[in-house]
Amino acid sequence: MAGKQAQRISKATARYAEDLPRVQAATDAYVALVTQLLDDAGINYLTVTGRAKSVESYAAKAARRVAGRLVHRHPETEITDQVGVRVVTYVLADVEAVAQLLGAQLVLLDDRDMGRETAAEGRFGYSSRHLLVQLDPAREGAGGPMAGRKASVQVRTVLQHAWAEFEHDIRYKGSVPEEHAPDLDRRFTLAAGLLELADQQFSTIRERLREASGPSTEQDEDDPRIGGSDLAAFLAGQFADAGWSRTDHYSWVSGLLLELGITSLAELRDVLRGVDHAAIESRMGYHYPPGAVRRLDDALLWAFGERYVGLHGNAHRRPLLETRLARLRGDA
Repeated sequence: MAGKQAQRISKATARYAEDLPRVQAATDAYVALVTQLLDDAGINYLTVTGRAKSVESYAAKAARRVAGRLVHRHPETEITDQVGVRVVTYVLADVEAVAQLLGAQLVLLDDRDMGRETAAEGRFGYSSRHLLVQLDPAREGAGGPMAGRKASVQVRTVLQHAWAEFEHDIRYKGSVPEEHAPDLDRRFTLAAGLLELADQQFSTIRERLREASGPSTEQDEDDPRIGGSDLAAFLAGQFADAGWSRTDHYSWVSGLLLELGITSLAELRDVLRGVDHAAIESRMGYHYPPGAVRRLDDALLWAFGERYVGLHGNAHRRPLLETRLARLRGDA
């Protein structure tokens, strides 16, 4: 029996090794898709990265046993992290926003909050949101390298990421003598508790800044655009329930405002007064908390229609904007 299982594992690993270039292509495509979804939603994040599971890691997982029994009797389908994507955010609220977004835009097969599970056991330790997703029917039907493949998506804050990476590095190297292991565990637990507290404080700091942000004086006098920090402060007041967007997205949408001839917050305020924000929310049916830039993006799409779609700065996403415009008009 053991010999047959070893042969089965060997054959599965060989098939995976042959399939690895396609797994890598699917990984790259998932990273691009997740990045595009986050950018379109205006959700703040630090990085989106991916990795195709290595052949060595696949073989080790395929051979893993618990109580003498193989954990994955059918590794081809049961090892679901062949395609791995990681999203690192700044604060905990954005972890939840990313999870809601991916659950709304893709097919969510599994959702585990490892931090909550650890806390339920009365411990501090590893914290990360683990999602298992696959393409929705429309994207699946379009084919491509992601079709028929699941992706394991980890979503964590930068502090959770730092703890997990350091802990993994130390334990992987196994350089700590056994007699020091209890003290090591205690110190990792203490560090996890401190980082959880720090995450909470960072969230509070961000909320306080959103409430108290005032105009910036750092804008270049020769730059006719609305300053990114001024725009961020303005949108925090205009869309008080929206999360922050990426810093570069404020500068990008400021360029779109310039194309529209809007060069001051007073002019932007006048435009937004004529927008039916309640109707936008109803017709867009957000299933996730859109960021401030996405809220402004939809408002400008409502106010300017085809003119906004046709802006030079929107050339890379015109089909997406056309679909959203039809939705705003009730045509889709």
